[in-house]
Amino acid sequence: MTGPRGDTAWEVLETRLLSDNWARLTTSLLRVRLRDGTVQEQWREAYDRGDGACILPFDPVRRHVLLGRQFRWPAAQNGDDPFLVEAAAGLLDDAAPEARIRAEAQEELGLTLDVPRFLFSLYMSPGSVTERLHFFSATYGATDAQARFGGLREEGEEIEIMDIPLKEALTMIEDGTIRDAKTVILLQYAALHLMPED
Repeated sequence: MTGPRGDTAWEVLETRLLSDNWARLTTSLLRVRLRDGTVQEQWREAYDRGDGACILPFDPVRRHVLLGRQFRWPAAQNGDDPFLVEAAAGLLDDAAPEARIRAEAQEELGLTLDVPRFLFSLYMSPGSVTERLHFFSATYGATDAQARFGGLREEGEEIEIMDIPLKEALTMIEDGTIRDAKTVILLQYAALHLMPED
């Protein structure tokens, strides 16, 4: 196969399944031709759990955002505080991104959305994870943010819902309270484009 600039070609020589539990982990032997004509064989692993969607509900009147705090095992495994503050998100599971994020907003934040606004799609860890994350925003008001906890118990979720000022959320990035990449991206986008300072 040829890259978009026509400068690198690759082919898959072999793929082995390493794990197929919650997601699918494979390792593939690639033959890659670099721009200078050098040919290399490289083993690369890819973790495939499907694509996902995330959303930042924002209240332009109060300048608030709606986030959730939940337990995350990988953070605990790294020796960090495992209760991460995050934007609502979930895997698509064969649903359209907009439909999935509407369901996630209801499940995780107790929020019924009108029409979420699509922002962009990003690879969050392209060196080893196939997931593309579809980013959305939506407006809400103070009367919409009444639930204190969300999440599906049958999926082991208990999410503390946080209705906080955008300025406070941005400070939480600076002091290390918010350490989730998708959430940082959405909050910075909100500060630049959704609720910029006058």
